[in-house]
Amino acid sequence: MERFGTTLSRRELCKAALAAGGITALSACLEAFDDEPIPQGGDQSLPARQFAWNESLERDEHDNVVLPEHHLFLYLDYAGEALDDDGIPTERDRETLEEGLETIERAYEWSNRGVVFDVAYSPAYFERFDESLPDSLDLPAPRSLWGVENEALDEQDVLLHLASDRADALLAIEETLFAGGELLNEVEVEGQLGDVLEIADRRTGFIGPGLPAEKQGDVSGIPDDGPVPEESPLFMGFKAGFAGNQATQEYVTIEQEPFAEGTTKQVSTVRQSLDKWFDENDHDRMVQRMFSPLVADQEAVEGVGENLGDHNGITEEIYEQIQQTAQSRGLVGHAEKAARANRDEDGNVLLLRRHVESTDNDRASLHFATLQREISDFVAVREAMNGSDLTSGTAVQDRVNNGILRYLFTESRGNFLVPPRSLRAFPTPTGE
Repeated sequence: MERFGTTLSRRELCKAALAAGGITALSACLEAFDDEPIPQGGDQSLPARQFAWNESLERDEHDNVVLPEHHLFLYLDYAGEALDDDGIPTERDRETLEEGLETIERAYEWSNRGVVFDVAYSPAYFERFDESLPDSLDLPAPRSLWGVENEALDEQDVLLHLASDRADALLAIEETLFAGGELLNEVEVEGQLGDVLEIADRRTGFIGPGLPAEKQGDVSGIPDDGPVPEESPLFMGFKAGFAGNQATQEYVTIEQEPFAEGTTKQVSTVRQSLDKWFDENDHDRMVQRMFSPLVADQEAVEGVGENLGDHNGITEEIYEQIQQTAQSRGLVGHAEKAARANRDEDGNVLLLRRHVESTDNDRASLHFATLQREISDFVAVREAMNGSDLTSGTAVQDRVNNGILRYLFTESRGNFLVPPRSLRAFPTPTGE
């Protein structure tokens, strides 16, 4: 299939189409699938937790959740009928938004083959109300989390995160519900999202074996010789999302009213300097930096890490001796640093990660999305990943010998509340 003077696979074309957006991109993607149907949702019964995707997503042979291949992050601002008044969404706005979201659910099955999504709200959104969010809800405004970075802060009102194996489904949702279409996957539209929300920014992502390798020759930040392995689901050449290193959906669920059955969401956009990553490191050195020098000593990671099964190999014994590792090896791994702060006293993992790669703006990057009961859980893990406590008297420095920080540069960060499904349409701070 030819586009822009090059021949593209169907997956690559639709990935490029999603990144570009617009009706022309949608038409190209639809043509690529040649009218292959997408299952509708109909009157499917959906969980109270918006973010409860896992039960409906595919699993690999090790019971790790397989995220949908394509992701669309729509950063939105309120644009309803009260915009020029007090800025507090009206009941009619709320109905319009809910009808639009229910249209998506009727149009697409809740699965990899269909569409899964959640809608989340920033601290800035709630500032328009006289009431405050409950003290029990940990949802601070975003801030920089490392002194050597100066990332932009995402404070748009709403984040709509959609995911599917079919990029054309995501494009159709955007084009139909923000531009006045009448049918979505042959389902009648009720409620136009564009009547109450305007797109402030759109970001796209992808994950899955073959997708990073397909894209590596077209973007900055990756060597021209194509070093990303074909079987890798991520640019850096290793698998992630192991079930044993992920929080359960139950664990990240808020328990207190009014937002019980909700969660908090953090999304960072991170630029990757993978030319240095691949030029400076062989496989053994990559394992040392990504996991731990001790994991590399065990020769535990074969290829992209499929042999690891459902756990990345970072044990309590490994991360508890990280100071000694920094002293004796002059190098610490990314995973062992983060693991120090990513479990509670009972051993439960704190964060549920749903991060994906991106080639937005023709640069290698990633959208690092995490779910957690409290934003402070993410902050603690991020600060542990910084490794600032390991730099005194060792060869570990801010971006030198410090996991993979030499190759990652945070460009933006935002915090959001994912309310329960019953409160997803313009919630108030009190849930009323």
